Amino acid sequence: MKTIGKRSWPVLFVSDQVQQQTDEGDWLRAIVQHLTAENGCTVLFSSAYGDAHDMVYAREDLGTIIVDWESKAFGRLHQKNEALNEADAAARFVAYVRRRNRTIPILILSDRSSIESIPNPVLELVNGVIWKLTDTAPFNAGRIERSVVDYMYTVLPPFFRSLVEYVHEYNFAWHTPGHMGGQGFLKSPSGTAFHKFFGENVLRADLSISVPELGSLLDHTGTTGAAENYSAQVFGADRCYYILNGTSTGNQVVWRSQVSPGDRCLLDRNCHKSLNHAMIITQAVPEYMVPVRNALGIIGPVDFAKIDQAKAYVMTALTNSTYDGICYNTIYASQHLQGAGILHFDEAWYAYAKFHPIYRDHFGMALGSRDKLIFCTHSTHKLLTAFSQASMILVKFPRDIFGSPEKEDGFHDLFNESYMMHGSTSPQYSMVASLEVATKMMDDNGSIAHADIMEEAIELRRKIARIKAEECGEGDWFFGIWQPESIVTKTTQELIENQANWVLQPGDAWHGFPAEGLSGAYTMLDPIKLTFLCPGVDVQGRWQEMGVPAAIATRFLGDKGIVCEKTDYYSWLLLNSLGTTKGKQGTLLAELFRFRELYKSNAPLEQVFPQLVADYPARYRGQGLQDHCRQMHGYIRERGLLDKMVQSSKIIPDQACIPAEAYRAIVKKQVEFVRLDAIDPAVNPRTTAVMVVPYPPGIPILMGGEIINEKTRPILEYLRERQNFENRFPGYSGDIHGIERSQPDADGQVWFEFMLIKQ
Repeated sequence: MKTIGKRSWPVLFVSDQVQQQTDEGDWLRAIVQHLTAENGCTVLFSSAYGDAHDMVYAREDLGTIIVDWESKAFGRLHQKNEALNEADAAARFVAYVRRRNRTIPILILSDRSSIESIPNPVLELVNGVIWKLTDTAPFNAGRIERSVVDYMYTVLPPFFRSLVEYVHEYNFAWHTPGHMGGQGFLKSPSGTAFHKFFGENVLRADLSISVPELGSLLDHTGTTGAAENYSAQVFGADRCYYILNGTSTGNQVVWRSQVSPGDRCLLDRNCHKSLNHAMIITQAVPEYMVPVRNALGIIGPVDFAKIDQAKAYVMTALTNSTYDGICYNTIYASQHLQGAGILHFDEAWYAYAKFHPIYRDHFGMALGSRDKLIFCTHSTHKLLTAFSQASMILVKFPRDIFGSPEKEDGFHDLFNESYMMHGSTSPQYSMVASLEVATKMMDDNGSIAHADIMEEAIELRRKIARIKAEECGEGDWFFGIWQPESIVTKTTQELIENQANWVLQPGDAWHGFPAEGLSGAYTMLDPIKLTFLCPGVDVQGRWQEMGVPAAIATRFLGDKGIVCEKTDYYSWLLLNSLGTTKGKQGTLLAELFRFRELYKSNAPLEQVFPQLVADYPARYRGQGLQDHCRQMHGYIRERGLLDKMVQSSKIIPDQACIPAEAYRAIVKKQVEFVRLDAIDPAVNPRTTAVMVVPYPPGIPILMGGEIINEKTRPILEYLRERQNFENRFPGYSGDIHGIERSQPDADGQVWFEFMLIKQ
């Protein structure tokens, strides 16, 4: 079983003397020999500062760094460190290390004659000095080993440390889970394969609530409670609750704790389906804020000017950021949601915002006025590093609760009743550990990590813009990115540091949102969410003869192992996160160029999409990629599919009943499936039983309990066109929540079916 010991945290020696046949080289090699042979440590070497910079940037598993103050070798220097010189190379390197990692031990190697040359600011950053050619090799090796061990202890946050220690105690388990540390899997070949795949650590860490050393997730006690308190502190909250079955459940925990039947609530129309489920569970009466859209269907912000400030709502939910990366100034939002008693920011895709100044005032926990109770729900697994489904609920108290232990505990006691309704008595402790470790990572160097991510995302944005500008002469094309024009005129550092570069101003041409839909500069574009644009139509709705539908481009990328987050008709979304590498970016660019070349040569679909042709030979055999793009682009344009989608999202249908009543009809089997073409809204209006959410764009166009009548005819027209599109281009079916598809009829046609309440 693999353990986390000294050998997992190598010591990096930065010196040009290690390989030299000198007294100094002999002395260093003796220390290294003792470190590895006697002290059980591992060692890495870098003889030049350029390489050392690379190692510190790339490796977060270093346990201690030894810097030779007299080392003069620079090696290969990058743009970021090419200004190094002999006078300050070591000092700059020490500052670089400390900027990236506040706690890693740094020891300086120096001879006695150079002690006065070490500036005080450098001495303030390091953990000690080792005098060259003094003390014995065993003594110096012991000092270095101690620094590794001390640092190693601080790396593991408390809950994760307790979990690791328990696993390494090799206890005999007489409690659940039934596989008892993995032994149960070894009773069969398939179980043995499972054991070999996941490994001993994963299985031994799969424990039961019967282990008191780890505390209780439901009671928020012990090291589990300490982990939640730590996350609250790091994320700027008063309380934090770990959720192990996703923000979908976190949203329901929040709403069930605060909303009662008949309460009027306000939600943005592009809310996640879990918030509609919360309406069902709580029997709330929802009203909706409609987000603005541009001609590409990209989702913008809601227009707060259209909200009746005199109306009172028990609670409101705002999706921050939107699926296309639009982030709200939460101070502005709270000032324009005066009628809401409680604010809920669904920040499932935005847990990182606190850790970089570019997002200042644009996340829920940034609110400091304490006028209202504030909830933020985070999918910590989405763009941070928790395991899938591991999420958080963050709470900030209003001033009438904050600071009073009695009132804060009273809130917790009531809120926890809702929490326990949705929490398991058999929590997955590895998920708890992943939430705590994700927190520790942000606490350690979250700002540095996200500066790196942002720099890489901005460089990719600039690269795409340059390619498009340089290579798209008359008759040529390339993909673009949805972003302000200033991206190409400002430096990367300016774009990282100045939030104003990303703020959406009413009337700006680049975003395409109508000026009447934005009542102020209260949103910004998230730099790390990259919306790629395809040729064919622009953000103003101006069509071009040549076009590449995004579904074709992302199918190609998917076949090459590049999986996109979301695909619309002429745009797709990529997320630049902690797991993104330069290699991924380079591969993406190479494949986009490859797609363009295949398009230009009209490469056979048998070569480009062999599986698509194999699945639908009668439809696609003998076509080229350019033919395929031309046909689909022409169909979307001529049938008005994109415009119908945009128009359908602007409608708020009439309500026949609240979502909870519509759901009760499902429970009572008072529903039926009706084919789309059989619905005549003018003659016989019908009521939906469930919400209908087409992807693209991912926004509900009908909610449970809403009426399909003449007002909603544009919605039906869009769905009919979508149905026809999927029959015209098999293999390109989109996900539509709330719509069932029939089996193909004799002509191979597939029909959409609604779940409607029986009349």
